[in-house]
Amino acid sequence: MILKNFIVFEGIDGAGTTTQASLLKNNPATGKFLFTAEPTKSETGLFLRKMLSGEVKVSNETAAYLFAADRNEHVNGPLVIENDRQLVTGLAKAQENGFYTVSDRYLFSSLAYQSINCDPKLPEVLNQFFPLPRLLIFLDIEPSEALKRMSGRSSREIYEKEDFLIKTTASYRRIIDEYSKADKRGDMEVMVLDATLKPEEIHETVWEKLTEIYPVLAQKH
Repeated sequence: MILKNFIVFEGIDGAGTTTQASLLKNNPATGKFLFTAEPTKSETGLFLRKMLSGEVKVSNETAAYLFAADRNEHVNGPLVIENDRQLVTGLAKAQENGFYTVSDRYLFSSLAYQSINCDPKLPEVLNQFFPLPRLLIFLDIEPSEALKRMSGRSSREIYEKEDFLIKTTASYRRIIDEYSKADKRGDMEVMVLDATLKPEEIHETVWEKLTEIYPVLAQKH
């Protein structure tokens, strides 16, 4: 199943997914867009953020289940929208109400990250029934470059380590390649962009693709 007005940014930590989502949010033609992220800002997501910070420790398998549970609330939960067009939960209902929705990470993150330290079949099984976005944008970057970008951060999450990011990058690239095949992606389009380009250049490329998929957006720009 494809959610026709759903756009997802993916990439390892430091790839610039949050930056690109912010640039779209500041685009005056995206007034009908909602913006969201995983983990969510719901209670399940807040617990996951504690795990990512290292405050709470769980097994790798438990983490896979928790991310899937948070994603289920994200997609199938009640429609909750905070100030400034921030979707907390209820992605499916937002689509039913005619909103375009942009997410900073989605199920592809689980397939990449959670497949490193547990059986890859587990995240595949847990995420097999979630709908796909209309457009998947993968920001590709080498782990060494991503770590340079994160060097000024005051704190690091548990996955922001070079050896782990090297494995995750390889996993991500394999997954993106797999979902680029017609039999796997359905009507979903996949864009792979060089994340080392200037953010404004990436945004322009993304915007061109969005106006191609949704011509009505070009009329508002």
